[in-house]
Amino acid sequence: MNQPRNRWPRQALYRLFDMTGAAAGMVILMPVLFALALLILWGDGPPVFFSQMRVGRKGKLFRIWKFRTMRADSQGRIITAAGDGRVTHIGAVLRRCKLDELPQLFNVLKGDMSLVGPRPEVPECVQLEAPIWQAVLQVRPGVTDLATLLYRDEEKLLGTAVDATALYCETVLPAKLVLNLGYLRSRSFWRDLRLIHLTVRYSLFPERFDPDLIMRTVGIGVLK
Repeated sequence: MNQPRNRWPRQALYRLFDMTGAAAGMVILMPVLFALALLILWGDGPPVFFSQMRVGRKGKLFRIWKFRTMRADSQGRIITAAGDGRVTHIGAVLRRCKLDELPQLFNVLKGDMSLVGPRPEVPECVQLEAPIWQAVLQVRPGVTDLATLLYRDEEKLLGTAVDATALYCETVLPAKLVLNLGYLRSRSFWRDLRLIHLTVRYSLFPERFDPDLIMRTVGIGVLK
């Protein structure tokens, strides 16, 4: 009977951390956000931002925000793979360094997302009736998580497939869900801080990406 009540202080602390971190991040990164917006406008014109409906906590849909990395009015498959002709030159750099995700700090402030949590997926890839999805969707989706770090080069993997969408939904996404569930079962504040640190590190130095270091830093126990 005490367990549900004990969750509230922890949830409140996580929410306070999210709001503080997102607000501080937006203030500190304001010059970067402004510069990226100008680069997008200079390279391909407006709009600066891209928005899309994603599945959030308990299956609730919300609108996620990103810097636009594809040509305006681009259409096609929902999954992006390496070599996708819709991606602009500036967009390719933003995607490589994950800088296109920075506007999601606004989603964190709004309460749709957390700094750390399973990445939100498009409705077409989500099976709400599946037990693993029900477990993963008990928490707010995040800007980064363990699966996102380990699969940060997934566009290269998808670029080798004849059907990138099928490969993602049938192989990559299930593997990421297992990682998400394993991490959530042994989640801690300090592990979240390590993930944030590694996310920033590999955004600044993507060429130094090291999956083994990620597992050693976060702790291999998260997969048990």
